[in-house]
Amino acid sequence: MNLPRISSLYGRIFATFWFTLLIVVIGLLAVPQFDPRSEHNIPREHFNDVQKAMKRMSSLPLSLEDKIALIRQRQREFSFKAYFTDDEGESIGKGIPQSRILSNFASLSYDPSEPQQKLYGHWMVSGPFLVQADDGSAYMYLSRRWQRPPPWFLRILDKPFQLLLVTMLISTPLLLWLAWAVTQPARRLQQAAEKVSRGELETDPKLEKGPSEFVNTGRSFNHMVSSLNQMISGQQRLLSDISHELRSPLTRLRMATALAVRKQGESNELSRIETEAERLEQMIAELLELSRMQVNSHSEYELTDAESVWLEMLKDAEFEAEQNGKRLQWHGLKPWSLHAHPALLCSALENVARNAIKYANQSVTVNFDAQPQQLVIHVCDDGPGVPASERDDIFRPFYRVSTARDRDSGGTGLGLSITESAVRQHNGVITASESESGGLCVTMTLPLNG
Repeated sequence: MNLPRISSLYGRIFATFWFTLLIVVIGLLAVPQFDPRSEHNIPREHFNDVQKAMKRMSSLPLSLEDKIALIRQRQREFSFKAYFTDDEGESIGKGIPQSRILSNFASLSYDPSEPQQKLYGHWMVSGPFLVQADDGSAYMYLSRRWQRPPPWFLRILDKPFQLLLVTMLISTPLLLWLAWAVTQPARRLQQAAEKVSRGELETDPKLEKGPSEFVNTGRSFNHMVSSLNQMISGQQRLLSDISHELRSPLTRLRMATALAVRKQGESNELSRIETEAERLEQMIAELLELSRMQVNSHSEYELTDAESVWLEMLKDAEFEAEQNGKRLQWHGLKPWSLHAHPALLCSALENVARNAIKYANQSVTVNFDAQPQQLVIHVCDDGPGVPASERDDIFRPFYRVSTARDRDSGGTGLGLSITESAVRQHNGVITASESESGGLCVTMTLPLNG
């Protein structure tokens, strides 16, 4: 038999609350049934023994008074005390010291066909049992000393603090299940959002499972991811088409320039046209590279280390600096574990290092500093630097610092944009500040794996 399932989170919380409350109430109502201090039926074996004894007593040709006296003589033999009352509830013969106990019990149990028992302190009282004789009848109550302590779960009922703890223990499994039912789809949604933040635009069918509220949210989330994929694919197609359309006339322009040089010879005007055509082609290539970096790069992420990513690149940059009459030094590079796209990270640091070499007067330093859970990289030069008001803008595409607008300085304004995109895709941060020598210092902060 399959139990009905509640798909709504609201319904699950409501049902869990009432089910927990029902279990606690049933427990509180059921436990007193095992409490000897409450009125209970006499155990069947004890009841049968007493009934047999009463039948044998009834068959004796004795008066009621003699039968009562006989029972009292034998009560020590059976380790109990017997007390007798008439039909009106008045004591016959010697009264018992605990007269209030007998009065209370007699008011609760008065039918000899269904005798009861109840614990009063250390005395277990049971009865009534009918004693018959030719000259009348009486009710007999038996009292014996109770040595056993009450069960542990009954002792808990007498202590509210312990009762509260037991109630909490009983409700904990249900509440843990409720917490799991609520947080599991929330965790799946969180993990899916983290993937999107890393550029992993993939739909997850698991998001559409669980309570109906999360099913609807997961369906909307997957729809959003699908829409983002369509938008990015459209953007890629547009850039690809633009690139194709731009490169075709650009190629014709360079061919025309080459023909003009062949016919008319070299000239400043033709050289300038060729230079601008080359710069335009480089700009188109870098723009397409930036576009490709912003999508689908997550599929090439792998577990690697810092030395494997940057060591060879730094050696090449050191050689390039020497060729330009400058010096590049790096410090502290170790094989820290990284979960990364190696080509992207290598390109990111390479762009910053080459930019520093280009504008440095004499030296460039690259420092690696491993901190808890993150790696900090400082690339500093002793060049002219960047005005403080423009340091946040140098990572924008096509942005060129006012002091370096002259086309003779070269560049397309996309190198640092590519670096910023690569760092951001690795959940890192890149900032610019003034170096100790007055130049520019670019700081990249990346998460370490584990």
